[in-house]
This record gives sequence, structure tokens and C-alpha cells, in this order.
Amino acid sequence: MRTDRKKVVVGMSGGVDSSVAAYLLKRQGYDVIGVTMQIWQEEERTAQEENGGCCGLSAVDDARRVAAQLEIPYYVMNFRREFKANVIDYFVDEYINGRTPNPCIACNRYVKWGSMLDRSREIGADYIATGHYARIEHLPNGRYALRVSASARKDQTYALYNLTQRQLESTFMPVGAYSKEEIREIAAQIHLGIAEKPDSQDICFVPDHDYASYIEKTAKRRFEEGNFVTSDGTVVGTHRGIIHYTVGQRKGLGLSLGSPAFVTQIRPETNEVVVGSREEASSVVVRANRLNFMAIADMKEPMRVWAKIRYNHRGAWCIAEKTGEDEILCTFEELQHAVTPGQAVVLYNDGYVLGGGTITGGGTE
Repeated sequence: MRTDRKKVVVGMSGGVDSSVAAYLLKRQGYDVIGVTMQIWQEEERTAQEENGGCCGLSAVDDARRVAAQLEIPYYVMNFRREFKANVIDYFVDEYINGRTPNPCIACNRYVKWGSMLDRSREIGADYIATGHYARIEHLPNGRYALRVSASARKDQTYALYNLTQRQLESTFMPVGAYSKEEIREIAAQIHLGIAEKPDSQDICFVPDHDYASYIEKTAKRRFEEGNFVTSDGTVVGTHRGIIHYTVGQRKGLGLSLGSPAFVTQIRPETNEVVVGSREEASSVVVRANRLNFMAIADMKEPMRVWAKIRYNHRGAWCIAEKTGEDEILCTFEELQHAVTPGQAVVLYNDGYVLGGGTITGGGTE
């Protein structure tokens, strides 16, 4: 591959995927610079040291060691302000308004790509790169699009659907052509100390996984108890505060109704959590807005596509059509459980990401 010594900034999390991404690009002849994003706010140092996420202090230490071993320059870039505005504040506001956000999607679009790409351009970089399991292709129609990873089990295109054309054309994702096992094998072959390091899990800025406590602490307010109600308004119990719940949830409700109960709706305006049967918590219809198209510039007519409504959703067939300037309606061929406002619906065609949007709700017709 002819690179003309193009300069690439690799976002290094201290994990095996981004470390091998940096190695692969250097091997291809690129001028590689390693960068870790500093996103943590003013938490105590011990909390940062214990964090197993992608940007804690342990990540910086591991990434610095890998960069030294690969003999590439390494820097830590401060994105605390951008992360708070685009990820933390968004995360808290969505929960307060009865929605369940995916903060990784926001972080990818506005911080890992938006801010890091701009900062990398300022230091003379031509591209940025990450260790995500996805592939970027330039299509015959002139568009750049994500293609699912060679390893379907590790595919991360869902959380990347919101990237722009400018971001995609300036990005490399070299590990997308490999399986996780192959990436670990490469890391072992070049004697990287993080070859067997476990993958980071869950939301990086809530290391104890107690989202509700984090939201209350960040918002500086307590969320009052309220009523569990059925769809006809019957009160069936008392909930702990709406931020403790998400649509589709069954565990932790503390209800004894004679049959399994699921959260079907969250009503912040009345401080109610609606519960019902599994069927009532399912839908054939998904509505979404805040659209971002990728493989196509726009959706001119209805299309039968494969769609995912959450990160770990296996996907299902639906007919997707635009119903407004910034709205799509997806009608699935089978009932889908837990259509959750705040999550994303991502559309695929032949393994390429067509686009997606933020779910606003579901329905039966």
C-alpha cells in the first residue's frame, strides 16, 4: 500500500484492539502517533485507577507502554469539556426525560471522532484510526459506509452508525478485517504485554454500574418515588424513581401481579412507570428521528432492510420508510421486544450500514 508517509493518529485505549491497530498501520508504512483521550472529570484518583474503561489512568499507562514498544510518539489529549457536554450531560438528560441513551454512540460521533479528528488535523495528521471491529468502504455511489466486521460476533457498526461522511473518509479501522482471536495472536507474536487483557465492559464513566446514583449525583437532585400503573391507569405499586427503569425491564421491579411484568413506558411528566405483559412491551413498529444516512444520501422510497434496535439485538427484517424530513418508520415482520426510546435503530443492507436514528417509540400498527 502506497502511503507517502501519511500521518495517522491512533486512538489508543490501552487494550489489545487499538494497540494492534497502531502496529498494523505502522507496518503498512504510515507515520503513526498514539493518543489517549483524557475524558474523566474531577473524580478522585482512586476511582480513575480502578476504572476498567477505555480512558482511565490504567488505560493511559498501558497505552504509553505499548507506544514505547512500537516506537511511536504518544500523547494524552484532554477532552474533558467535550465529553461532559456531549456525553455525560446527554446521558443524564435522557434518563431524566424517561429515555435510555447509548452514550457510546454520542461519544463516537462527537468526541472520539468529532473532537479527536479536529485536534488531530491541528497537529498535521491526515487520518485517525481506532481499534473498532468494523470496515470502511468507499462505495460506487461516492458515499463512504461502514461494512460489518469480518467477525460478526465482535461487530461494532451499531455504535458507529452516526459517523459523518467527513469522519469516515478520514478514518482507518484496520482490525475490522480480523477476528478477535487473530488480533490477540498478532499481539502475542509481537510480544505486547496486553495481548490477553480483558475487553472493557459497560459505561466507562460509571465504573460501579450504579447509573441511578451517578445521575442523582451529577444532576444534584433526588428522584422521588411514584406509581407503577397499568395501561388503563390502575396503580399496582410504588417505584423508586424513574431513572431506575428502562422499557422492557423485568427484573428489579418488586411487583407481584400473578404474571411477569415488564416496563412498557416511562412517563416523566407524571412520574409514572407503566407496566404490562411481555406482549404489551413488544412492538412491530419503531419510530426514530435524528437521522444519519451513510451508504445512501437519503431514503427516497420504502426499503426492506435488516435492522437492529439495540447493541446486542440479533437484528430482524423490516420495511423502513421516511415519514418526515427527520423521521423514519420501521415496520417489522415480527414483534420486537423492548423498543426503547433513546436507543438507536440501525439499518443494514447487504452488510453495509444504510443509516439509522434515535428511537422515539413503538406501536402495534
